[in-house]
This record gives sequence, C-alpha cells and structure tokens, in this order.
Amino acid sequence: MKKTRMTTSHSNPTTAFDGLAAAMKEHRAAIDARLERILPPADAAPAAIHQAMRHAVFAGGKRLRPILALMTCEMCGGDAALAMPAACALEMIHTYSLVHDDLPAMDNDDFRRGNPTCHKVFGEAIAILAGDALLTHAFEVLAKEPANSAAVIAEIATAAGTQGMIGGQVMDINSADLPPDADLVRSIHERKTAALIRQAVRTGAIIAGANAQDLASASDYGEKTGLAYQVVDDMLDREATTEQLGKTAGKDAESGKQTYPAVFGLEASHKKAEELIEQARHSLAPFGNNARHLCALAEFIVARKS
Repeated sequence: MKKTRMTTSHSNPTTAFDGLAAAMKEHRAAIDARLERILPPADAAPAAIHQAMRHAVFAGGKRLRPILALMTCEMCGGDAALAMPAACALEMIHTYSLVHDDLPAMDNDDFRRGNPTCHKVFGEAIAILAGDALLTHAFEVLAKEPANSAAVIAEIATAAGTQGMIGGQVMDINSADLPPDADLVRSIHERKTAALIRQAVRTGAIIAGANAQDLASASDYGEKTGLAYQVVDDMLDREATTEQLGKTAGKDAESGKQTYPAVFGLEASHKKAEELIEQARHSLAPFGNNARHLCALAEFIVARKS
C-alpha cells in the first residue's frame, strides 16, 4: 500500500548527512545479500561464466544505482523491498557495462575497484560473455517480478540502450581526439552515465506508485545527479591517484576523451558539479524531510574521492 508522504521542509539540507552513512550501509548489505541469491552459484555449470559474473559483481563498488532506486522508493512512500529486484537488475546492468568498458578494445584497463578486471582474470572471451550474461540475467530478474511493469522494463532497456548508456559509450569512443566541445561532452554524459542513474530514480518512484508530479521531480533529481556524478568522475581522473580510484588514473586525458575539465577546466568543472547538485536538491523540495537521504547522497557524490 502506498504510504502518505510527509511534506515538512529540510532544516538544513546542505549538511543533511546525518544517517546517510548508516542508511547506505544497510541498503548495501541488503543489496549484496539479494545479489548473492539472484546470481547463479559459482560452482553451477558452466562454472567459468558464473565465477566471472560473481567476480565482477562482488569486486566492490558503491552500489549507487540500486541505492538510489531503494531510497527513491522510500521517499515516495513505497516499500523498498518491492524495488529490490529491480535495484539489483540495475546493478547487474551497470556492472556488465564496466566489464565491457575495461576490455582491450574499449578502455583497456587492468584494474577495476582495486581488483584485477574480469578479462585479466578469466580472459577476454569469458569476460565478454560474463557481461552478456549479466545483462541477460538482469532482464530475467526484472521480468519475473510483478512489481516491474512492462513499462518499467521498457524504460530500463531504453536507458541502457543506444538512446542511453550504449549510445553514450559509442559517442565517447567516436569523439576521442576531437577538439573539446561543450555540447558534445554534455550529450555524451547525459547518455553514458546520467541515463541509467536517472532511470534508477524513476524505477524506485514508479514502483512506489508516485504520481506524475512526484515522478517528474524525482526524474529531474536523477538527471542532475547523474550529470554531476560524471563531472566529478572527469575531475577525479585528473586529480585522484590510481590507488584512490581503484583504476588507472589519467586515462581520459591520455585517450583524448571529451570531459568537462577538457572543455571548461577544473575550477569551472567543480563549480558546475556544485550547481548541478544544488539543482538536484531543489528538485526534491516538495518531498520535505523524506528526501533527506537523497539530498545528502547528492552532496556525497560531489565530495567523494573515488
């Protein structure tokens, strides 16, 4: 049953970190426990593919997309348990994209989240198939849950497809070594990163039974937060160390990629990320105190070091 939403305002939204760490820890533990049950056992035949899938999924990570789905569901008055399968599916889709990103034909990276990448452990062929399997399994999980309507599944597919994440990856590859272009970098980031983050938020809201106005507000938050996340990623590639990132630092500049720092410089990029987060928080003003964790999570995205 959909709960009645509170509409009290934030007393101090810019410092609303109280309880965020505990909430994220709790959600992350629940997500990992569900992923453990959802994924095929490591010893199930053929073992190599299942071991590779698990290596990629359990290599670490913030679980940002599933946490966004669960927290948005709660914010909109829904039961986060109903959104858990979709949240896990979003994490599998995200992880498959990382497995393929790390391949020699793409970013050619040896480390992800501080661990050897999937293809370094299992070989390129199994890594490709592990990514394929994670994507396929994600939609199997989505299709089996009554809470995930055909419309939700279609939205997730669009966000992950050529009009979303994959399209952004193609643009990212094809624009390497082109002169820095503000419109192009925004278009890449809207698809490559923001589309799936926005969809995680929308998925949580839809499963909670959010009305059109609340869904629009949550969607705007997801889009702004997703763009800010990628702007910060671009800056960290220049400012953080390989040890901090858990992957090779400096590869964007080395590859001639379209990034916010390449177009605007680091100082302006920092300002842009802060502006996007402020806009994201403003989008959630109608939810009052129910949005405290999502507002704090937006702040966390700008403050993170990895």
